[in-house]
Amino acid sequence: MTDTTPLFQIKDLHVRVEGKKILNGVTLTVKPGEIHAVMGPNGSGKSTLAYTAMGHPRYVVESGEVLLRGENILSLKPHERAIRGLFLAFQYPVAVPGVSVANFLRTAMKAVRKQDIAVKEFRKELKEKMAWLDMASSFASRYLNDGFSGGEKKRLEILQMALLSPSMAILDETDSGLDIDALRIVSDGINRVASPERGMLVITHYQRLLNYVKPHVIHVLAGGRIVRTGGPELALLLESKGYEGIEQEAAQGASA
Repeated sequence: MTDTTPLFQIKDLHVRVEGKKILNGVTLTVKPGEIHAVMGPNGSGKSTLAYTAMGHPRYVVESGEVLLRGENILSLKPHERAIRGLFLAFQYPVAVPGVSVANFLRTAMKAVRKQDIAVKEFRKELKEKMAWLDMASSFASRYLNDGFSGGEKKRLEILQMALLSPSMAILDETDSGLDIDALRIVSDGINRVASPERGMLVITHYQRLLNYVKPHVIHVLAGGRIVRTGGPELALLLESKGYEGIEQEAAQGASA
């Protein structure tokens, strides 16, 4: 990647899911060190954007590109995208009974780093990152998301991100289902992982997460396309006008 090559780009992306058109030409660019927020009403295509970027086979790309450090990654399998440095925190993490959190995390780290990790080194790093998220040491021996509360599942997603250290992270409604205390802890973990080299795309329905994680750019997604882009003040405008008001303004601007 040259100094002028963006870290992450989505170019004119059109996507269908089970025959239904969901994304209708989404374009955005994330530079190193930037946090972008994608906001929008239910059904606007936010999760489709996340899953398409990560390579979920259910989402069929009709046209467009997803570029990581200038490379179009649409032909790559999800694990190949992860090795390239892309990470997705799921809105609804899946439980895997029988697989401990520690074993899962160490296996994932070995796959992404393409080398073995000494047990002592792994335990030290795991303990440090778990402290960021106010996790008890016993958490590591539990089965992956099995019987976890909503807050525990989201903390585990951020723990994975902290340990895998991706160059580009997509967080799909990480704030959903969190009470105020869990939201604060998860947000603090996100802010700790943020760095001048890393990009983040934070997908959220509500403005409350952005009280803790401050985005540089906000995009409003509606009807499968970005209808408005702005700075942090756009979140406050959404609070006052709602998504419908922003969509109406965009439609009026397009017809003028």
